[in-house]
Amino acid sequence: MVAKNRSILILAAGKGTRMKSSLPKPLHAVCGYPILAHILKTAQALNPAAVGIVIGHGAQQVKDTVLANLAAWGITVPVEFFVQTELTGSGSAVKAALPFLQKQEDVMILNGDTPLLQADTLQAMQSVFNESHAGALVLAVKVPNPDGYGRIVRDSQNNFEAIVEDTDADAATKKICEINSGMYVFNSKALCEALAQLKPQGSKHEFYLTDTLGFIKQAGLPAVVFTSEDYEQALGVNSRAQLAQAAQIMRTRINQYHMDNGVTLINPQDTYIDAGVQIGPDTLIASGCYLLGNTQIGSNCTLESSVYIVDSIIHDDVTLKQGTYIEKSEVAETCQLGPYAHLRPQSILKKGAKVGNFSEIKKAVIGEGSKVNHLSYIGDTQMGAGVNVGAGTITCNYDGKNKYQTIIEDHVFVGSNVNFVAPVTVHEYAKIGAGSTITKEVASQGLAIARSRQVVLEKKGVKKEHD
Repeated sequence: MVAKNRSILILAAGKGTRMKSSLPKPLHAVCGYPILAHILKTAQALNPAAVGIVIGHGAQQVKDTVLANLAAWGITVPVEFFVQTELTGSGSAVKAALPFLQKQEDVMILNGDTPLLQADTLQAMQSVFNESHAGALVLAVKVPNPDGYGRIVRDSQNNFEAIVEDTDADAATKKICEINSGMYVFNSKALCEALAQLKPQGSKHEFYLTDTLGFIKQAGLPAVVFTSEDYEQALGVNSRAQLAQAAQIMRTRINQYHMDNGVTLINPQDTYIDAGVQIGPDTLIASGCYLLGNTQIGSNCTLESSVYIVDSIIHDDVTLKQGTYIEKSEVAETCQLGPYAHLRPQSILKKGAKVGNFSEIKKAVIGEGSKVNHLSYIGDTQMGAGVNVGAGTITCNYDGKNKYQTIIEDHVFVGSNVNFVAPVTVHEYAKIGAGSTITKEVASQGLAIARSRQVVLEKKGVKKEHD
């Protein structure tokens, strides 16, 4: 664990020009969470005393979003914000957080656009830093194509010598595939002294954080390298293509995790599971399914193809047939839905309930063992146990201004093509005749028929009415 006087600083001030978006780059989502949320969750796993975030472009939006969602993201470590007013390189970004650095013994610096970072890598970085009594440690990765990256140059004894930017590298240096990830651990006092010595570099007159390693070495403290073989962890997101690449890599990790824990994915390459989703063992998930947000799926469930679930709870032994769409709802044990059933927010299905072909449920409770099987709309309804709803049943819950509730008690039988004009109550064991429009209360065990007589016009124009 990181000692209590050690903290983590996240550099998240960049504009992200290549994203071509009004949304600040750290707030773009990867598998259900903003990029910055992934980094915060990884940072928290190290148990730091505090986390500092350097913000710049879209500073207020980034700050407001983080503060509003800390609890939802499970972040409990104290978070502080520092504004980089001049976007002149990584050195000036860290300078913006000097008050934060001066309170720490050591500080780990992370990039705000690397959602694929893993906590075990950061733990290993910290351990190497501690064991080597270093003033600075840089995380390096080996990449198949190092073009455009700063190279890690080592001396004849394989120790860190320098970071050489791609534009300054000679032919021999360009062949080096070990690159600077832009993430570090520093002795805070040594870092603060080195920051004071930085001078603007290059045509953009930027302050490079990489220059501090040379100053720390000159001060007599070791600068060391920790190399991760998993270069994907250091991949930054600077464009929509890189955002998609990061999501694909993370999705592969997520799917592998669930398969390792007893979930069957028929086609992992075509299954989309967000980072916050939980799934029980022996659940089978077919191709084209989307499980998003904070969805929870129980054990021994079956999800046929193209099921879409957002922020919902699905209990054990549930069958979701093809094309079922569920949003912010709860489905109890042994329920069956679909094909092409739709649960809108605040819908609750109790144990053994069924919602079938092209039926829609909205802000309603479907009681234990009740069935809404075909082509029906049940909205703003409290339905008891053992109810059978015939095809084409509609709850007319909206009068153009207000919503009203329908109450259907236990063991009611509803014929096909029935309209319930809310507010209305149907008491237990009542029966509703097919084609009825129910506008008044129906008594227990009563039979309600509300339809006009059939009229037949025969060939000679003689009208007959049928009871």
